[in-house]
Amino acid sequence: MKRRDFFTNSAAGLLLGPMSFSGKSVSPQSLLKTKDAAKNIIFMVSDGMSTGTLNMADLLLKRKEGRESAWMKLYSEKTGRRAFMETSSSSAIVTDSAAGSSAWGGGRKVPNGNLNVNADGSFNKPILQKFKEAGKSVGCVTSVTITHATPAGFCINNKSRGDESEIADQYLDQKFDVMMGGGAEFFTPEKRKDKKDLFAAYEKAGYHVARSLAGLKALHDLQKPVMGVFCEGALPYSLDTLEDSDLQKNVPSLAEMTRKTLALLSKNPKGFAVQIEGGKVDWAAHSNDSGGLLYDQIAFDAAIAEALEFAARDKETLVIITTDHGNANPGLFGGDKKFDLLQKFRHTNNWIFGGLQEMLSPSQLIERIEFAQGYAIRKEEAEKLLGLFGTKNESGLYVANKPLSKELGAIQTRYTGIGWAGMDHSSDYVELAMFGPGSENLNPFVQNTELHNFMLDVTGIARV
Repeated sequence: MKRRDFFTNSAAGLLLGPMSFSGKSVSPQSLLKTKDAAKNIIFMVSDGMSTGTLNMADLLLKRKEGRESAWMKLYSEKTGRRAFMETSSSSAIVTDSAAGSSAWGGGRKVPNGNLNVNADGSFNKPILQKFKEAGKSVGCVTSVTITHATPAGFCINNKSRGDESEIADQYLDQKFDVMMGGGAEFFTPEKRKDKKDLFAAYEKAGYHVARSLAGLKALHDLQKPVMGVFCEGALPYSLDTLEDSDLQKNVPSLAEMTRKTLALLSKNPKGFAVQIEGGKVDWAAHSNDSGGLLYDQIAFDAAIAEALEFAARDKETLVIITTDHGNANPGLFGGDKKFDLLQKFRHTNNWIFGGLQEMLSPSQLIERIEFAQGYAIRKEEAEKLLGLFGTKNESGLYVANKPLSKELGAIQTRYTGIGWAGMDHSSDYVELAMFGPGSENLNPFVQNTELHNFMLDVTGIARV
């Protein structure tokens, strides 16, 4: 079978029955568009998603809820285009998120750690600035800090991805239309080194600042640009949120932020471009946290469903779904019974140790893990974990205690069947999917930098 015949938005799609991405029936005919130009771009990033993560999240949904993931449904129902994408930066085969997002955002490979800044110090203009200058509404949505590397790679130039306080300052003058995520500490005077009250500065500059789920729901138009910052640090893991009614009442999910953002941005008759990131998939992979990983991938998939439902109705929107790099390369090596234990998980590995204020006894830790994840570890396993508790050496970017996370992940493997190749980014070629007008132009293999001009070309904006 020819590649062209396998994934298509044209005649083959007519053979399908009614389809749904999130429980709503959509006729395949409504998904078709012969014109290969798009008015809108929804660029979706499951940060740090190895292929095994996508596969296992789909398996978990099938076994727990009897349904496919929205991402995999694009493939099984042949309504999307699929490709592999290489992910290197200019300084390494293995990219970081700053260089990965900058490859899309600026159209050139930059060194790891840089945001649209080349090795010689020159700048590459970020794509959301280009779209905004063309009259489109623009924005970013993320489950981590809005100042994090992946959203920033579409927005600004900075030599250091780590200076999130400065990035929060840089956003102010850009007047991006909708920005949503976490990271309140980079806006509040109590947490900023310069004691600047950025929330007050945003309001003075004419922004609507939203700080809660209620504030999100109150947004109905774009008379003012929106800065939505709903918590300090990243949003909580989705699995932990499912067990916490207070979090559910106050902190929006990625799907809720996506739905509201699309409703706001779509009011512009000239169209819009938005990046939507499931950032904690990467954090969970770094921690070898299988519950955190798969349930946050499922939360990202719920945001995909929102995007695809919008695009199916709108017919002028190109949805791009991918990741910046693999991470930890998890895979399922156990049987059905082991994997099905994930259905009973209440909490992440992060919850098990993250909320502790004092050392537990081995029996207390065994009880805590059994409550959180449904299995009882051995006493010697608990003792080994407690021996690492409080260790701060070998810290990773998002892992305060790398030895402890690694050990808990290894213990968990014996009960879930999910194994890990490491705790860091990988050089894998990654999944790239597209849906909507322009997707027919996707080649089976692309460089990450090619997506920059692809987005400009498909929306009819001149390359500059």
